Amino acid sequence: MSNKTVLVTGSSSFTGAYVLSELNSQGFSFVDNADKSVDLRNYVSVVNLVNKVKPDYVIHLAALSFVGNTNTNEIYETNLLGTINLLRSLDESGLKLRKVVLASSANIYGNVEGTISEGQKPEPVNHYGISKFSMEMAARQWEDKLPLVICRPFNYTGVGQAENFLVPKIIKHFQEKQKIIELGNIDIYRDFSDVRDIAQWYVKILDSKEVNFNVNFCSGKLTSLREIIQKLNKLANYTIDVRVNPDFVRDNEIMKLCGDNQLLQSIIDIGNRKSIQETLQWMYDEK
Repeated sequence: MSNKTVLVTGSSSFTGAYVLSELNSQGFSFVDNADKSVDLRNYVSVVNLVNKVKPDYVIHLAALSFVGNTNTNEIYETNLLGTINLLRSLDESGLKLRKVVLASSANIYGNVEGTISEGQKPEPVNHYGISKFSMEMAARQWEDKLPLVICRPFNYTGVGQAENFLVPKIIKHFQEKQKIIELGNIDIYRDFSDVRDIAQWYVKILDSKEVNFNVNFCSGKLTSLREIIQKLNKLANYTIDVRVNPDFVRDNEIMKLCGDNQLLQSIIDIGNRKSIQETLQWMYDEK
């Protein structure tokens, strides 16, 4: 394939760094400074960026992704309006795009028990989830004009993730040999993937034949925070004292969030996925 230029927004993010590495290993050319030089909330700037880069593919990762973010306006301006500006500018550019990949989130599903497929009715319970579902709804305006794919990652982690996310916070405590950790509810279950697998899937989706669909990025397995702490107790060879801080217990907490990855497996080869044990070992060893 001769034309393989990818515009990556959010390239300086936790996920972006791994996506760029994967693109590089697969022989793609990429532009990785979109989020550093352009405010996606400024339409004129986005138009100028698209016209300058003339991408064949787009991976749109730029977003405010911390569920606990209290700046509500900023969440919607970035996650919804920023995406609208990007899609509008791509549509009006006249470029023959091969694929436009939008990063959504499993948070759009809300508090749903059981294994969640892409057909599950979205019922987001926090502003982050609402902003991502709003982005998906807005993107429908371009589904007959752009080769869109909307990816819905469930939880994932890895080296470099910010410490306001739970797994890096917990690992940091173990690396520093701290005796006590304050957390919220540790009996919540999540579908955890390794960021290196997630990045690989984003890149593989670029060459998929299908367009205009939603797809879960997930492992299909549930792990509780309690289990993660137990695994780290063994890795660190001591038992940390977990204390529940009521201030860390979220309203409308999603108790179990597990994804169905059958559609993903039918579209791409998801390869040998890394286990949660491998991911925790990698993160713990990275001191």
